[in-house]
Amino acid sequence: MPTITFYEKPGCKGNLRQKTLLAAAGHTVQAKNLKTEPWTAEHLLAFVGKLPVADWFNRSAPAIKAGEILPESLDPKTALQLLLNDPLLIRRPLMEVGDERMVGFDVAAVDAWIGLKNVELPTGDIEACVHGPEGHGRCGSHDEETDHAGCGTH
Repeated sequence: MPTITFYEKPGCKGNLRQKTLLAAAGHTVQAKNLKTEPWTAEHLLAFVGKLPVADWFNRSAPAIKAGEILPESLDPKTALQLLLNDPLLIRRPLMEVGDERMVGFDVAAVDAWIGLKNVELPTGDIEACVHGPEGHGRCGSHDEETDHAGCGTH
């Protein structure tokens, strides 16, 4: 089984569910902090470059939910600069095995890519915020990982 470099937001319950699924399938997961990774344009484009610009973004990020950033209206250069300036805008997780990379956690795509054998695959959107469509106010933007009004750390 391959070792997966898994760029996450530490404390994110969604990323924890994803890592747990990968580990249950027998993969070794090497987690890295998405927020502190020294991203360069070239490194980030290696993940997102083949996707439509709108798919580069974390839809749970407050600036996107509030309509302050409209990913569909951005050109690649502007979008890339926004992501480099604020890594919490990056759709996660970013996963890397050798020279192959994936953005987000579509269960079927991950299964086809590296295999999720011998585990019960979850139904629904495993990429979605575990707090539901409304989140809990500022999900995706925390500078500090703390307990947030009963939702736990994420």
